Amino acid sequence: MDTQLISVIMPCYNAREFVEQAVQSVLEQKHVSVELIVVDDGSDDDSPQVLESLAARYPQQIKFFTQENQGPYPARNLGLKQAKGNFIAFLDADDYWEKDCLSSLADVIEKQRADIAYCGWQNVGRQKGTEPYIPPVYEEGDISEAFLSNCPWPIHAALTRRSVLERVGGFSERYFTSMDYDLWLRLSAVTHNIVQVGRVLAYYRWHDTGQISAVKWRQVLDSWRVRRDFIHNNPGCVKHINKTTRRRLRHQFLYEKAFEAYWQRDLVSAQKLFRVLLWSGYWKPGELKYILPSLLPEKIYFRLLNNSDGQ
Repeated sequence: MDTQLISVIMPCYNAREFVEQAVQSVLEQKHVSVELIVVDDGSDDDSPQVLESLAARYPQQIKFFTQENQGPYPARNLGLKQAKGNFIAFLDADDYWEKDCLSSLADVIEKQRADIAYCGWQNVGRQKGTEPYIPPVYEEGDISEAFLSNCPWPIHAALTRRSVLERVGGFSERYFTSMDYDLWLRLSAVTHNIVQVGRVLAYYRWHDTGQISAVKWRQVLDSWRVRRDFIHNNPGCVKHINKTTRRRLRHQFLYEKAFEAYWQRDLVSAQKLFRVLLWSGYWKPGELKYILPSLLPEKIYFRLLNNSDGQ
């Protein structure tokens, strides 16, 4: 058995335009032993044909599976069941890595006997390009508070020991989005043995099709629920954080995104988020004039807000 083997798990849904580059990004990794497990999640473009061809071309390195469309987290869990490596990395079918990404992460994990290594990343693509980003050195601070503030890194910017993933049972499938964030939070409940590689090694591609982040209100609510669940299920991880700070960590993201949607006139998102924000109680009395109208039926709410724009 190759004890240094890294299993890379790649869900794919309608990623014909990008999947071959993503696969090559894995196969071209330097100085590491890699297997690639690709799970097509019921694509209705010709992604499966592309992947079948690649699997036939690289039979020793690629394992290809298919499932009916269920979402990325069931696909990743299927990949985890097939993985043979002692280390696990995740790469979506529209993203890519630097050629020394996995070797850099694996090297620091081994040298420091860590459970998780993470790195910097950059968003690229149409109208969404950002500056390269290096995350904080989380292991030098309060990991629970930092992780509750924001998702610490995207799905493809970390390498994890398989043994710690098995301790938390892989990905939850209880919500459609934010289960990568949920995974990092749940892993933080079982290990703080993490280490940073202070370089940009991973690239997240923004585009117009096939990304779960496209449904903004659902992603916001799922992220809010993930925070709520972590605080409820892991009281020992947050008992050192005072109640006021815990409340802010639980609700501030929802509050900010609700008002952001309102002022951007994304009324679908604003109505759904304001309704949950009202229930949370995380608002000031003067803000009820924005929040209470969200209880109106959808058509009336939209008409009311659109009419107020025209006055």
